[in-house]
Amino acid sequence: MSDDPHVHARPRYLTAKRSVDERARNRRVRARLVDVLPDRPHVVEAGSGVGFTVPTLREWGIEPRGYWGVDTDPEVVAFARHLVPRLCRRRGRAVTDTATGCRLGDAPVAFEAGDALSALPGAGADLLYAQSFLDLVPLDAALDAVDAALAPGGLAYAPLTFDGVTLFRPAHPADDRIADAYHDAIDATPGRTSRAGRDLLDRLRRRPGEFVAVGASDWVVRPVDGGYPADERYFLESILGFVADALDGVAGGDEWLATRRRQLSAGELTFVAHGYDLLWRSPA
Repeated sequence: MSDDPHVHARPRYLTAKRSVDERARNRRVRARLVDVLPDRPHVVEAGSGVGFTVPTLREWGIEPRGYWGVDTDPEVVAFARHLVPRLCRRRGRAVTDTATGCRLGDAPVAFEAGDALSALPGAGADLLYAQSFLDLVPLDAALDAVDAALAPGGLAYAPLTFDGVTLFRPAHPADDRIADAYHDAIDATPGRTSRAGRDLLDRLRRRPGEFVAVGASDWVVRPVDGGYPADERYFLESILGFVADALDGVAGGDEWLATRRRQLSAGELTFVAHGYDLLWRSPA
């Protein structure tokens, strides 16, 4: 496993976590989104990753008239431009490749590299999709950018927003100390908070517009018959790498990490991270 602290922004990690994300998303909030979204919406995504949102929306019965995704990592953007047309062809779609992505029938799909908070304003989106994104950026600035990106009455959907609970099992005597160090490292990163989900609940109640729905969305990865489905072993290796970055000088950290890696290798480690799915509407 790479020790690079930015491995989370790379294609394999983003691909490996897809099955974890699909289990975690709150079905009630997703159903509410599908119910209130207009036909053929213009969709913009902040933190678009490798582009899985494009085929996922169609699986939910949503057919965008256009999609534009922005991500900070050019490597990830290049991967999305390559991957998405191929995924859509496998699903029987009429696809035309373009320099920035593809066209699905008459609907343009484009991925660009950039800072979402500066790139979003003026997008005129019916739906702003921000999965696992708002826990990575300053919340007030992000909400201002989301508001500026939405058309009047547009919807913002922020699934899998982390909210400060990290659990590993079997239990270990150092668990609380390790989790505290991990969350403290997130909180020490400028513009980030380990409790973004609950902070968003408070902020959205105070902002103009309508708070449409919220529900828990927890990542849960557990062994099945001594192994892990899909590429979830790699996902857990990456998670342990993120935690390891926060353990310099933490008493018992090296022993805890060695124990967790042995458990992962043996197919015994379970991981849970608490999050929220949030859906809100901008003022008409």
